[in-house]
Amino acid sequence: MATLDDLRRTAERMPGSEERSTTGGAAWFVRGKPYAWECHPWPSVPADMREIIAAELVVGVKVADQVDALALVEMMPDVFLRTTTPWGEPKVAFRMAGIDDDHLIELVTEAWRVQAPKYLRREFDGEDG
Repeated sequence: MATLDDLRRTAERMPGSEERSTTGGAAWFVRGKPYAWECHPWPSVPADMREIIAAELVVGVKVADQVDALALVEMMPDVFLRTTTPWGEPKVAFRMAGIDDDHLIELVTEAWRVQAPKYLRREFDGEDG
């Protein structure tokens, strides 16, 4: 089971990544764009999702497109939640208790790539530019 500290360690390795405290908890940004965040049971979240988010740690991440989000939900419906709010699409939320460390690293890295500018992605990949 992955933890928020595991997410922090992964995010710290991403060039240009910064953690901010928000009203919903911790969130991670690259060049001012959010790519991962703790989910909060806001009133705008559907009631069934709100119950899950209130009871356990749920994290949201950006994804490349809605097809990726739907594939994750279909692949692991007990872990990945359908969209929690219409804002900031495409994204997916998941129960941290159902994610192992390797999958968390993959999800956070890909979310960072979705939001990071090319020069930071090249830096992360070790390319000379």
